[in-house]
Amino acid sequence: MRKYISELIGTFVLVFVGTAAVTIAHANVVGIGLAFGLAVTIMAYSVGAISGGHFNPAVTLGMWINKRISGADAVYYVISQFIGAVLASGMVKYFLSAMGASTANLGQTDFTKISAFPALVTEALVTFLFVLVILFVTSKQYGNASFAGLIIGLTLALMIIATLNLTGGSLNPARSFGPAILVGGSALSHFWVYVVAPLVGGAVAAVVAKALGSEAE
Repeated sequence: MRKYISELIGTFVLVFVGTAAVTIAHANVVGIGLAFGLAVTIMAYSVGAISGGHFNPAVTLGMWINKRISGADAVYYVISQFIGAVLASGMVKYFLSAMGASTANLGQTDFTKISAFPALVTEALVTFLFVLVILFVTSKQYGNASFAGLIIGLTLALMIIATLNLTGGSLNPARSFGPAILVGGSALSHFWVYVVAPLVGGAVAAVVAKALGSEAE
């Protein structure tokens, strides 16, 4: 149970800090990327020691394919991640309402400048790169436990900065679900992109990592 609670807390902090940077702090692209990235880093070095610090169904899928987590744990991790994301978006909505600000924007991800297929490619690509980095920096053979959390956080920040103006830079089905379920509209109708693409990217990353020698634990 501690592992699942850790995943809930970690995902909550990721979504809360990241989307608050968008909606409350009105940060620029770099600030938003760093908010998400540093949130992951902080959680990786804290509750990540309990659960492994996935905070993302795509990461959990990659870990399961790479035989670093059981199927049962993977299911409960994903459930915990989605609950944490929804709770985080609920808190952002509450604080915006308390400020008298609009709650139509909760930091939801969407694509308005490109169509669905380029959005799928974008999210699949950056999630592939992100999960591949995670699988290697946490590998017993190639990894470095001392710097893994920092590298993962920086990688997430860079991927978000690169794609924020294309798809919102999600790389994470839970992160997109939290705001979308509360806001609805196109963010919810386009949510399938933020499920399919990251899961495909995470799965391919796991296969590539195995092929390159990231050992199964």
